[in-house]
Amino acid sequence: MMTSSPDPKHRSTAVTYSRVSSTEQEREGYSIPAQQKLLTNYAAERSFTVMRDFVDVETAKRAGRSGFGEMITFLKRNSVKCRILLVEKTDRLYRNLKDYVTLDELDLEVHFAKEGVVLSRESRSSEKFMHGIKVLMAKNYIDNLSEETRKGMLEKAEQGIWPSYAPLGYKNVEGEHGKRVIVPDPELAPLVTRLYELYANGSRSLKELAAIASVERLGRHNGNQPMATATVHKILRSLVYTGDFEWNGRVYRGIHKPLVTKELWERVQAALDRRCGARSKKASRNFPFSGLITCGHCGCALVGEIKKEAYVYYHCTAYKGKCPEPYTRQEVLEAEFSRLLRSIVIDTEVIGWVSEALRLSHTDEKRYHDQAVTRLRTEYTRLQNRLDAMYEDRLDGRIDVGFFDRKSQEWRSEQSRILRSIEEHQTANQSYMEEGIQLLELARRAPELFEKQPAAEKRRLLNFVLSNCSWKDGKLTGTFRQPFDMLALANGTAAAKVMEVGHAGAGFDEWLPGMDSNHDSRLQRPLSYH
Repeated sequence: MMTSSPDPKHRSTAVTYSRVSSTEQEREGYSIPAQQKLLTNYAAERSFTVMRDFVDVETAKRAGRSGFGEMITFLKRNSVKCRILLVEKTDRLYRNLKDYVTLDELDLEVHFAKEGVVLSRESRSSEKFMHGIKVLMAKNYIDNLSEETRKGMLEKAEQGIWPSYAPLGYKNVEGEHGKRVIVPDPELAPLVTRLYELYANGSRSLKELAAIASVERLGRHNGNQPMATATVHKILRSLVYTGDFEWNGRVYRGIHKPLVTKELWERVQAALDRRCGARSKKASRNFPFSGLITCGHCGCALVGEIKKEAYVYYHCTAYKGKCPEPYTRQEVLEAEFSRLLRSIVIDTEVIGWVSEALRLSHTDEKRYHDQAVTRLRTEYTRLQNRLDAMYEDRLDGRIDVGFFDRKSQEWRSEQSRILRSIEEHQTANQSYMEEGIQLLELARRAPELFEKQPAAEKRRLLNFVLSNCSWKDGKLTGTFRQPFDMLALANGTAAAKVMEVGHAGAGFDEWLPGMDSNHDSRLQRPLSYH
C-alpha cells in the first residue's frame, strides 16, 4: 500500500467526491450509492468528519463539471480547515489532465479509498509517478470512447449519411432507424445555390459574395457578425453540396439532396483555381526541429536552414531584433534531445514492478466492464425473445403488420446499440492496461527510438514527451509532459542518492514503496540507473 504521513492538524475534516460517467449508470444505481457508502465507512474508520459530499452524474470529457467545480470552490474557501479529499479511485476523480493540475495546485491530501493510496505533498516520487500514469490511463479511456465515436461516424459515412453537424444550407433531422441525417434548410439552401451561380458566371468576387451573404443573413447562425470571405471560400469548395462528400480523405456518395449540380460545382472550382492563381510549389526540406524550439535569449523560434547545400543549421529568426545566439548544427540539437530523453529511461525491473502494480489496480476496473457486458448481453437476449414472440403473434394474426414493423425496427435498433456498447466495454477492458504499460515501454526506449526515426517521427515523439523547449548558449532545456515529468523527477532523485551514498542501490527506494517479506525478492535487488 502506498501511503504518506498526513499533517495531523488537518486530519479532522474532509469532503467526498463521487462520480458516474453516464446517466445510464446512475439509473442502474451501480456507482454513486456504492461510492458514497465506501467513502462514509472509510471516513468513519479514520475519524474524519465529512463537511460536504459532492456528486457528478455526467460525462467527464471536459473539465468544469458542476459538482467538481463546486468542490474546487468550496476547498478554496475553506483552505485552512479542510485539506482532505476522499474519493473511490483515480478515474472517479478526474478524466483529464486539466482536472489533475487544478487539484494539484490546491495542495490537498487525497485519499483513494479503493486503491489504498494517500497522495499529498510529502508523497514519494514513485507514488506521484504511479498516480500520473493512472491519470494518463484515465484520459486514454476517454480517448478510446472518442475513437469509438469516430468509428460510428465512419460507419455513417460508409452508409452515405453525413456524419457530423449539418453544413450551412442544411439542417439535421431524425431519419430512419433513429439516425440523424441532413436535409436542405428551406431558408438557407437557396442562398447557398445562389452563391455558386453568382461565382460561376464570373461577375462577383469572394469579397462581394461575402457581403451579399451577410445582407441576406446567410451567416445568421453566427449572430450579427458578417460572413467572412474564408467562409464563402469554404462553402464554394465543399463537395457536400453536390450530394457527395469527403470524410477522412475519402469521397462517399451521400443520400442527402444536393444543392448544386456536379457541372456547376466543377465550373466554380475552375473559377476559383484561376482567380486564386493555384500553382504547384516545390516541396520544402523537412526540418524536424523548426518551430519546436525557442531562443533562450529573445524567445523567437529556431528554424532550419541548409548551408553549403549539405549541412542543416538552426538559427534564431531574430524577429525581435539582432540576437546573439549563433547558428547550431542539427546533429548538436539531436544529441541534446537524446540527453533529455535519457533522463526518463527507467530500469527494466522497475517497469516490471510498475506493470504488476498497474495490473493489480486494474482489477476493479475490469470487474466493472465484465459486469456491464453481462448486463448488456442479458438485455440483448431479452429483446431477441420479445422479437421471436412477436413474430409468432404476427403469424397467428394477433398483431397487425404496422405494429410488428414499428416495434421490430425499434427493438433491433436497440440491439445494435447494445452490441456497440459491448464492443466499447471490451475494447476499454483490453486497452486500459495495455496502453499504460506501452507508455512505460516508450519511456524506456525513447532515446533509441528517437535516434532511429525519420524527421517526422522524431518531431512526433518530442511533441508527445516534451514541451516548452528552449536553446541558449549551447544548452537545451524543456518541460516533460505528464507523466514523464514524474519519471524524470524520480530518476533525478535516485541519481542524487547514488551520488551521495556511493552505490547504485541507494536510489532504489525512490522507485519502490515499502516492501514486506511477502514481496518477490527479485524486486529488492539493486538497480542500475541510466
